[in-house]
Amino acid sequence: MMRRETSLFSRLVLRVALVLCGGAALLATAAWYYARAAADDAYDRLLLGAAIQITANMTVDAGNLGVTLPSSAFELLGLAERDRIFYRVVGPDGKTLTGYDDLDAGIDLTSARAAPVFRSAEYRNAPVRIAIVSRALSDPSFSGWAYVVMAQTTEARRALASELTTRAMILVGIMSLLALAGTVLAIRYSLLPVGKLASTLRARDPQDLTPVDVDMPRELKPFVGSINHFMGRLDERVTLLQRFIADAAHQIRTPLTALSAQVDMLDDEDLDADRKRHLERVRDRVGQLARLTNQLLSHAMVIHRSDSVRFKPVDLGDIARKAFRSAIPVTVDPDVVVSFEGCTEPVVVLGDALSLREAIVNIIDNALQHGTVQRLAVRVGRGDGRVLVEVADDGPGIPAGEWSRVTARFVSSKTGEGSMGLGFAIAAEVAVAHGGTIRFREKGEHDFAVILDLPLGKEGASWLG
Repeated sequence: MMRRETSLFSRLVLRVALVLCGGAALLATAAWYYARAAADDAYDRLLLGAAIQITANMTVDAGNLGVTLPSSAFELLGLAERDRIFYRVVGPDGKTLTGYDDLDAGIDLTSARAAPVFRSAEYRNAPVRIAIVSRALSDPSFSGWAYVVMAQTTEARRALASELTTRAMILVGIMSLLALAGTVLAIRYSLLPVGKLASTLRARDPQDLTPVDVDMPRELKPFVGSINHFMGRLDERVTLLQRFIADAAHQIRTPLTALSAQVDMLDDEDLDADRKRHLERVRDRVGQLARLTNQLLSHAMVIHRSDSVRFKPVDLGDIARKAFRSAIPVTVDPDVVVSFEGCTEPVVVLGDALSLREAIVNIIDNALQHGTVQRLAVRVGRGDGRVLVEVADDGPGIPAGEWSRVTARFVSSKTGEGSMGLGFAIAAEVAVAHGGTIRFREKGEHDFAVILDLPLGKEGASWLG
């Protein structure tokens, strides 16, 4: 199961969005409470004003308390068309002078003497808001406290609270979206140094293991420091590895060369047939050991250069010519005809000259060791945006069924033999690293051929144009 790739940007945006959602929820709740309080305060003032107007119209005549209900007291309350209004006027004796006798808030009316009292209750199966106002009456023939109880249903104030809450929530939602958009832009801008660091590392030469010197925010400096520490350790390991390969090449090749020379100096004239056969086998094994050692070191060098050397335009015809001169030994059988056919103009590819030379040398060496009988030809050509280096010999060739196998390591290209070397493996790895391939041409009217097929470089394409 593949592990899901996480994104620092998405994680930051998600967390900020959660914080904004939580804040928006708190603001919406606060807006709802504020809207209810504001609506209650506004309608309580209207309710209180109506009750005060009624108390102002109380009169005492001949020891009797009279009250005139002013129309203005109900006009403002009547603006709430869906609400119903109830009232009750209570005299000093506790009797109802006018209004709804059953309007009782369940409150001691005397508590309204200090200040108006407001209560929420239910009257006639409807929620109502009640205001109680008192008035002290003082007359030689009549004295005491009178009370006015005003009630109004709550539909209008609830509608006002809902409208205020909706508007506040819309405003909060818009502000939250704007804040989230601004946060996304801020996070994207803040993460630009990370992309800059990645681009700087990607643009560095593979062989450049010097410390990274780039202006970074304080939070990324520990990360850059860790990269520099790792690159320093890697530089030490690469230096040790290069030193080991160089020392190994010198220490191994020197005794092998001496051993080969000592074996060649042995005089086999005085040996019987059986000992001569053993001596010849020793010579063959020493030769194979020397060849395999050189291929192993060449393979290590090719792998190292493929990861550390930046490709540049090179003339493959010139590289092939140098490889031909290097691969054909001075002691080649004089009965073998070798030839090289190059291009009249440069054939430029983008690559590493040393790795390409090693690949061609190994193909030629493989042809000499396992294929050539009397002819060996190396040709360089091009066509359809490709550059071809063809190594042909008059040997039996490789069966078509073995073509996909012989590019593996330690597989012989000679029919009937077991594991032999790395020649085709080195050439195939170099070809793949250069965007090309190794292919074969079956022996028919022409000789069997191994072809190194590479794409033509931009410089070569522009030269042709």
